[in-house]
Amino acid sequence: MLQQRGRIAMKLYHESNILIREIDFSRCRTYKDFGQGFYLTEIEEQATKMAERTATIYGGKGIVSVFEFDREGAFADKELSIKEFTIPNQEWALFVMGNRDRNRDRNSEHPTHHFDIVIGPVADDEMATQFRYFKDGIIDLEKLVSKIRFHKVSSQYFFHTDRAIKYLKPYE
Repeated sequence: MLQQRGRIAMKLYHESNILIREIDFSRCRTYKDFGQGFYLTEIEEQATKMAERTATIYGGKGIVSVFEFDREGAFADKELSIKEFTIPNQEWALFVMGNRDRNRDRNSEHPTHHFDIVIGPVADDEMATQFRYFKDGIIDLEKLVSKIRFHKVSSQYFFHTDRAIKYLKPYE
């Protein structure tokens, strides 16, 4: 935790193959866990591994950009809409599947929500397999959640709007 303007700020990490100092939503990919937006984690090791993976896929060198998140300020902002999932549950699973679904009706809205910030578990490859089983009717929602509930999860912080990123500053 860091001291920021009299409040405690969290250190968050973003993985890429370039250093990020300014957030550009147009460069963010669609169909991710919480939709199209800027993703970070509070787990530096997770960001480092993902940066290496990104560099392998897109070339270059894995780079971790560090940001300060004024979580206290964001949660106090009454005009900011924040959704936080503490564990992988039914609501989280349906939320992630809705955002990841590339076959949704093209007339329907994407992403499936209007939150400025979403915080919650990462749906990794193992969970994606369980999502596919659910979508294909092999398992029901209750079985899906039981399969992922005790799975080791890592965290992600999703910033979706200009208003949200006002609480996110590059770490100096």
